[in-house]
Amino acid sequence: MFGLAAVAYASGDAGGAEAHGLNWKDFLFRVVNFVLVFGVIAKLAGKKIVGFFRGRGEAIENQLSELESRKAEAAKRLAEIEASISNLSDEKARIEDEYRRQGEALRDSIVAAAEAKAAQIKEQAVTAAAAEARVAMQELRAQLADSVVAAAKASLEKKLTAKDQDKLVDEYLTKVVFN
Repeated sequence: MFGLAAVAYASGDAGGAEAHGLNWKDFLFRVVNFVLVFGVIAKLAGKKIVGFFRGRGEAIENQLSELESRKAEAAKRLAEIEASISNLSDEKARIEDEYRRQGEALRDSIVAAAEAKAAQIKEQAVTAAAAEARVAMQELRAQLADSVVAAAKASLEKKLTAKDQDKLVDEYLTKVVFN
């Protein structure tokens, strides 16, 4: 449009006599020229131009529908994430309770194992003490028997003479031989 106005203004008389008037003949030729050029372009490339703009419109519609579906999907995903975030404190409490129960069960099993081990050690200590007491009693009896024998021997040696000893030995030998 501005091009037509510029052409119309420039086509005016150089002397300026008709500076404000319009040259209708020139204007008419220009309009006819424009219509012819537009008609030729429309005839030769009209279908391609219409197809281009129609295809472009369809592409834009497809993009808009795809964007709408993406928007709906993003809204759905956002709702899922918000729901999982709101459940996060509940999940945390549930996990803490589970670990607390596992810890208490582990503690109880460790305590039970320690008590069983302590009972076993006590039992072994009682058995070992009883065995040591029996050994000590046997040693004490053996020492007591040795000291009784030594005391009896010393007493007999004081009371018996060599003649009495020979007589006792003969008596015992006869008993042993005849029995």
